[in-house]
Amino acid sequence: MSQGRLLAARRPFDQTVQEALAALATVRPIAARALWTGPDPLWAVGDWRPEEIRQFVHRPGDRAPQPVTGPADLSADTEATARLLVLGHCGAADQELAAGLAAARGGAVRHLTGWAGSYTAVLRLGTRSTLLVTDLAGLQPVFHTPWCGGTAYATAGLPLADLVGAGVDTGHLAAALACPESAEALGTSTPYTGVHRVPPGHTLAIRGGRPQVKGYDEEGTAGTGPSPDGEAAAVRELTRSLLEAVRSRVRQAPGGPGSGRPRIGADLSYGTAATAVALLAAAVPISAAPAAPAAPAAAPPAVGVPAQVRRTGATKGSWARDDAPEGEPPTPELLAAVTSHESPRPAPEPPHDTGRPRLRHTVLPTGPSQLPYAELSDDPLAGPLPDAPGRALVTGGAAAARLAAGGTDHLTGHGARQVLDGHPARLADLLRDGRPRELLPPVAALAGADRALTGTLSGALRTPVTVLRAARRLARARWAEALDDAAVQLTTRRGTTGPGVRQTMGAHSAADLAWLVPGPAARWLSDDALAAVALRLRLAARGPEPLLAPGAHRAKLALHHHAANYRTLVQVAERHGQRVHAPFFDNRVVRAARLLPADLRLQPGARHALLRTVLAGAGRVDLPPDWGRAPRPDRAAAARLGLRRAGDALADLFRAPLLAEAGLIDLPAVRRALGAAADPYGEVPPGALDGLADLVAVELWLRRFEARRGGACWTGLPVPQRRALAGVRVG
Repeated sequence: MSQGRLLAARRPFDQTVQEALAALATVRPIAARALWTGPDPLWAVGDWRPEEIRQFVHRPGDRAPQPVTGPADLSADTEATARLLVLGHCGAADQELAAGLAAARGGAVRHLTGWAGSYTAVLRLGTRSTLLVTDLAGLQPVFHTPWCGGTAYATAGLPLADLVGAGVDTGHLAAALACPESAEALGTSTPYTGVHRVPPGHTLAIRGGRPQVKGYDEEGTAGTGPSPDGEAAAVRELTRSLLEAVRSRVRQAPGGPGSGRPRIGADLSYGTAATAVALLAAAVPISAAPAAPAAPAAAPPAVGVPAQVRRTGATKGSWARDDAPEGEPPTPELLAAVTSHESPRPAPEPPHDTGRPRLRHTVLPTGPSQLPYAELSDDPLAGPLPDAPGRALVTGGAAAARLAAGGTDHLTGHGARQVLDGHPARLADLLRDGRPRELLPPVAALAGADRALTGTLSGALRTPVTVLRAARRLARARWAEALDDAAVQLTTRRGTTGPGVRQTMGAHSAADLAWLVPGPAARWLSDDALAAVALRLRLAARGPEPLLAPGAHRAKLALHHHAANYRTLVQVAERHGQRVHAPFFDNRVVRAARLLPADLRLQPGARHALLRTVLAGAGRVDLPPDWGRAPRPDRAAAARLGLRRAGDALADLFRAPLLAEAGLIDLPAVRRALGAAADPYGEVPPGALDGLADLVAVELWLRRFEARRGGACWTGLPVPQRRALAGVRVG
């Protein structure tokens, strides 16, 4: 081909490329705020506070990184330019962020995850490399998908599915119902076909448009296990981390007069962990004026006392500046402590001290609108559509009522059980480490609980034998063989508990002593769905083994699963302008909890003792002797009442369900289970109520996803013609 023909042939191609680039330039999220403009744009979509978006840049010739306000133009960047963007609540000062960017220019990122708070860090080095850092618990995930020869990424999966016109990945839904806590079954998939999730504790590096996922904090490697300095050092680090996590949120809360709600709130409906967080928040000295986004100017120092070390509160280790004039103590601010009537007892009232907020305890009556499945009585399609299906879609009414009565920044105790408690599978870790004597206290506690429930013979003899046998079996089991056995268990439907069987504490713990445990909804999945999940497990068994022992591995996956459920709850129940916080999910708290020895975690009442120690470090030593011993409320009765009240709506929902259309469930078995659970005199197998809630939540999510208009998150895209399931079946 001659040169003239080559140029003539290239001209229409160049024109097509320019038209395509011009069309791509019009694609942007709806209600978006531009953070980066130029060749690799980045937007913040939705309700963001000014202090939740902080950006620094280091250009060639700068002595130190500089803060950036407003959109940043990337077209002028060079290969020596470095940018750091922190999205979410981060307790680091501007100087710490600037120092973190300067250190990250060499490629290290772990230090970017050591500040208090829950946030996502985005690091851009040069012009072709972008690095996104997830958190350790999985509360701040990152998603990515191929798009137009490159990679699109976001902190939610639904906008990416809208961008590429992705349908529902029914294989992922089958795995999430069959093995909800199994990373081997779920992998990196999401409910959307082609959209992948970055695992917790990993980074997503996009270099030249290609994604690369790599771990930055692999638990089980050197320096990530229990503290070599012993139990006392681990407890001190946990105390410091949790105190800083709560204080950073209280001090940066931007509420105030005119907001219509208290600045700080706390949810006391989740036991001692929520109560401990509320008491820690009440002990933090704050002023009644709203916090400003920028760092406030230093107050005049007292005579003989430097301003930066002046102690103004009784909280141990708490340093604050007194913003009120001398002789005028600040007006104490109320902290809205909210709970439902199901809580066994209210939180203890802290003393009224000058400069501290005090708890204003509000007990909400539980009405029919707060029962599970209550929203099904209205239009099922009118509710929220979270990023992924979760049980909160049918049980979030009570949480939404508590958040409506809470503060602008609302603190919860979610994650404490997964972060602090000893998973039953950790009993096998003690055997693997050659410490069988340390199994005696937890096994004796299980035997005592079962003795009161089922009698002396079962509790004193059967429970210890059953638990020790299961722990010894798990200690000897290999990971690959365990996955193969789990695949066989799924396909043959072994391991389900029928009516009439009482699930004792010992039996429940023995069932958890395994590398992988099927979920409560697995009993109602179809044969094709279970076969597809079993195939995923067999393929995962051919991969590398995890670095952790089985107990630590199961505990980590349980934390990730609970964080995902909490994220769904926040998306369903959170009010506009409100922030719901879970300090136990912070990276610093998770790392501090890793230092706790396994035998300490497994001691009876270990979580309550640890929280009591943390409160003592904050100056609260007046807790009652029986604090933490109140029985947990029984939510099974409320679930069965909600099923009865929503019987007609559930019948309509499962008359022609999308789950059955996709081949995921055994529809007659599901209908029988719903009828038995709604019968007040019928027997319900252990875990059946949770499994039914999972099935109803997935069906509700599928219907809302199908009913919405495709591409609703973006402007400039053609409207795709697709259905939610796109005719795909599992099998």
